[in-house]
Amino acid sequence: MNLGKLEKVELRSVWENEAQNFTPWLAQEENLAELSRTIGMELELVAQEQFVGPYRADIVCKDTLSQSYVLIENQLEKTNHNHLGQILTYAAGLSAKAVVWVASVVFCS
Repeated sequence: MNLGKLEKVELRSVWENEAQNFTPWLAQEENLAELSRTIGMELELVAQEQFVGPYRADIVCKDTLSQSYVLIENQLEKTNHNHLGQILTYAAGLSAKAVVWVASVVFCS
């Protein structure tokens, strides 16, 4: 077994744009499978950039264990109140039972 070394990198040096680069990468089957293992769900992709009214949710999945919708909001920057508002709007509009918020840093004040 080959083990790699974890190192901190600037996310934008790997994924320049959230919607065009990071969202499609995260939505790939093998990456959703890794996220599924990490959070204890069985995520199946439903849509990327799913319209919720005039807005677009990053990734919508179904947890095949519970048959519930799961919203994945990704952010290459630190968390903020704007994204929290978006998450609540998307989750309500999609009737999501769970939310996964992927961000580089959690903002705490």
